[in-house]
Amino acid sequence: MSNCIFCKIISGQEPTDIIYQDEDVVIIKDIKPAAKFHYLAIPKIHIKDVKALTVEHRKLIENLIDLGKMVLKDNGCNVEDLRIGFHVPPFNSISHLHLHLIAPVSEMNFLSRMIFKPNTWWFATADFILENLSS
Repeated sequence: MSNCIFCKIISGQEPTDIIYQDEDVVIIKDIKPAAKFHYLAIPKIHIKDVKALTVEHRKLIENLIDLGKMVLKDNGCNVEDLRIGFHVPPFNSISHLHLHLIAPVSEMNFLSRMIFKPNTWWFATADFILENLSS
C-alpha cells in the first residue's frame, strides 16, 4: 500500500534500522519503546490488522513469534520476562499487522503496562490470537 509506513520500510523507501530481515519478515525497534527491548516483527505481506487474520496465517504468526524471540535473545534479552502481542483495531496506530515484543515487562512503567495490558479490548497476546484464528 502506497501510504503504509511499514510497506515503505519493507520496500526501502523509508529509511530505518532493520534489526533482522528475511524473505517474509522485517524486525525493527519501536520508535516509542515501552521497555529496554521493544521490537516490532512485521510481515512483508500487507495484512491490515489482527481482524484480517485467518487460520491460513497461523504459520506466519508463529514465525513472527519465533523470529522475534530469536532476535531478542541475540541482543541479550531474557525472554522469560516478555510480553508479545498485537494492538486490536481501532486501537492500532498503523494499519499493517505488526507484533510487539516487549521486555522486560517487570520494568515497564504504569502507562506502558496499561497500553500493553494483555487480552484487553486494545491489546491481545499472540497466544490469544493464535487460539482464536478463524477459517
